[in-house]
Amino acid sequence: MWIYNGAVPSAAKTTLITGASFGIGLELARIFAREGHNLVLVARSADKLRQLASELERTYGTRSLILAADLSEPGSPAYVLDQTSRANILIDVLVNNAGFGQYGLFVENDLEECLRQIQLNVTALTHLTRLYLPAMIGRQEGRILNVASTAAFQPGPLMAVYFATKAYVLHFSEALANELAGTGVTVTCLCPGATKTEFHKRANATELNLLKFGAMDAQTVAEDGYRALMTGKPMVISGFKNWLTAQSVRFAPRRLVTAIARKAQESKETR
Repeated sequence: MWIYNGAVPSAAKTTLITGASFGIGLELARIFAREGHNLVLVARSADKLRQLASELERTYGTRSLILAADLSEPGSPAYVLDQTSRANILIDVLVNNAGFGQYGLFVENDLEECLRQIQLNVTALTHLTRLYLPAMIGRQEGRILNVASTAAFQPGPLMAVYFATKAYVLHFSEALANELAGTGVTVTCLCPGATKTEFHKRANATELNLLKFGAMDAQTVAEDGYRALMTGKPMVISGFKNWLTAQSVRFAPRRLVTAIARKAQESKETR
């Protein structure tokens, strides 16, 4: 693992990835390591991060700084910046991947979990972007990848807060990409559909109608996101079926879109 002790890092680019311990974040870490980047890996589990850092060092010779932090805690983004600053690490690529969902009727869901969802999916992402963006603009070079979802394109009954947070991520990312034109910094928003990760287990939503139609592989989604990021594309929807679904909601009445989304989100328990 990468221990700086105040030393200046190598000339290799450095990518900071949140939610790096599993799923899309983990696959993105492997891709950036494969492409020669050193890494700052952020997630709640120090053990999982250490395992990943060791794997990447063995396979690619990548150095990793691991930061065990719960980004649903308000002070965590500032802590991440403090740690990278103390280690004299310049962040060339910021990947805001961390996020979670909560299944069920909003009025019955735990309020604290709802607020933690907003804190992680929206506030931490916004905070980290604002903390690292000025230095990127100053160097006239940098890339930001924000992971949203095809959930961003319509309301989501039974996961109302999650869908709303991902709509924020998409709109924030597209607006920021426009604002940063000509600065040398690009922003890309990755919108995956259902993906084989721990997400649905964490959300207690493993029996959704949506999942009957299959889910994409996390590595494929990560590769799509990486390619879009490196070409400076403002937004990418991973998978043709997901692209088609996301585009179709533009032409349907909103009430119908919401009803269809509800049907997709239902499970045996909610019918």
